[in-house]
Amino acid sequence: MSTPELRAQIIEAHQSRYATKSFDPTKKIAVEDWETIIESARLSPSSFGYEPWKFLLVNNAEIKEGLKGIAAGAVNSLNGASHFVIALARKNVTIESDHVRHIVEDVLGAEFAIDSPRSQYFDNFQKNNQQLTDERTLYDWASKQTYIAMANMMTTAALLGIDSCPIEGFNKVNVEKYLAEKGLVDLNEFGVSYMLGLGYRNEPITPKKRQSLDEILEVID
Repeated sequence: MSTPELRAQIIEAHQSRYATKSFDPTKKIAVEDWETIIESARLSPSSFGYEPWKFLLVNNAEIKEGLKGIAAGAVNSLNGASHFVIALARKNVTIESDHVRHIVEDVLGAEFAIDSPRSQYFDNFQKNNQQLTDERTLYDWASKQTYIAMANMMTTAALLGIDSCPIEGFNKVNVEKYLAEKGLVDLNEFGVSYMLGLGYRNEPITPKKRQSLDEILEVID
């Protein structure tokens, strides 16, 4: 059951969370806090529970340096964030993909078959409900799932007093090529969805400015 204190703590975490532009490079996230943050990503919901994602935690200084010239929006995080994450979205997740078979059999513990009710329901959802009928639409659908995990990581971090910066400011083609050349990504299986810096701010909080609730919420009784 919720309490006024818990509700206040949640709102305070969202008030304190903002896209940190400057991180303190001398402050590092504790191991147990990082494990909590990434566990919140692992436990995130995804469509049909098919988890079309993978997360790269980049600690290597050479890799970070190589990213700076092709990911302008990530430079501040690469220079100062304690942890730097690259989220990958899985390509071509359909009833015919090995990944779906793996999830159904090895994760969900169910029997997999192309003609099973579960598979056919998923196939109908993709092709008819969502019109996911080509490589780009399938990728975009998978990429949207990864953003759920990012939101959970950022909120968990804020509750732990840790700052974050979500990053889309990078040349997707060049970043993917760079990571592939380094042997870090198989571009037949994955594309880069976003980057995320995590650490401790080295700048004052900027007060949030948002639309009022009545501008974004319409109640239909």
